Amino acid sequence: MSLDAYDGRIEPFLPLTHEIRPHKGQKLTAERFMKVLDGSELIRRPKEHVQDPYSFRCIPQVHGAVKDAIAYVKEVFEVEINSATDNPNIFPDEDMVISAGNFHGEPIAIPMDSLAIAMSELASISERRTYQLIHGLRGLPKYLVAEPGLNSGFMIPQYTAASIVSQNKGLCWPASCDSIPSSQGQEDHVSMGSNAATKLVRIVDNVETVLAIELFNAAQALEFRRPAHTSPILERIFADYRKEVTFVDTDTYMHPLIEKSIAFLRNEGI
Repeated sequence: MSLDAYDGRIEPFLPLTHEIRPHKGQKLTAERFMKVLDGSELIRRPKEHVQDPYSFRCIPQVHGAVKDAIAYVKEVFEVEINSATDNPNIFPDEDMVISAGNFHGEPIAIPMDSLAIAMSELASISERRTYQLIHGLRGLPKYLVAEPGLNSGFMIPQYTAASIVSQNKGLCWPASCDSIPSSQGQEDHVSMGSNAATKLVRIVDNVETVLAIELFNAAQALEFRRPAHTSPILERIFADYRKEVTFVDTDTYMHPLIEKSIAFLRNEGI
C-alpha cells in the first residue's frame, strides 16, 4: 500500500532481477508484491521518476533477508524443542551416564540475536517509507495534511516510529557476545540467551508498532490518490482498515488510532 500510495515503480519486483540473485526470501517477497499489486491502476500509470528510494526499491532484498533469518531461526527452534538439554545425559541401553554440555544456550542465543537484528531492520526500512510518505513528494501533501495551516498532520506518528527504531538499535546489541563466569570458574562461558530472548520480545513488539504506523500513513496517503485505485487485494484491505481507522482530516490525538492500527494488523493477519 505504501508503494502504490507513493506512486512507486513495479520494475524492482519483476522476476528477472531475482533470478540472477536467487535468495529464497528475496524471490518470495518479489513474487508476493507482484501478486498483491496485480490490477492496480496506480502501479500501471506512467511514472516521471526513474527510480524509487531504497526503502521501496530494495524491499525484496531487505524483507527477503528478514524472511531468510526467520526461516533459519524456525529451523533451529524445531531442533531445540525436540532435543534433550539436561545434564547429565542418561543412556540406559548403553549403560552410560555422560556429563556433557547440551544445557548450553548458545544454539538458541545466537539465533535470537540474529533475529533481533533482522526484525529491527524490518522496522528500520518501514520507518523510512513512512518518512517518504510524509515528505511532500510526488504530489502528496507535506505530513499528509488534508487541511494545511496549523495542522501538523502525520508528523508525530513518524516521530514515534523513528524513536522506536532508535530504541531497537540499542536492543540489538548481541547478548550472546557477553559472558560472566560463575560457580568458581566451573561455569566459565555462558550464552546469555535469556537476555537475548527478552530483548527480542521487546523488539518484536516495537516492530509491530512501526509497521502499524506505516499502514496508518499508507492508508492516509492512498486517499490523496483518489479517484485512482490500487489493486483489488489492497482495496479490500483498505476498506476493512477504514472500518477501524478513519481518515484524518484535522489534527487529532493519534495514539488511539495507532493502537487501532496495531489491533488491525494482529486481527487481520496481513
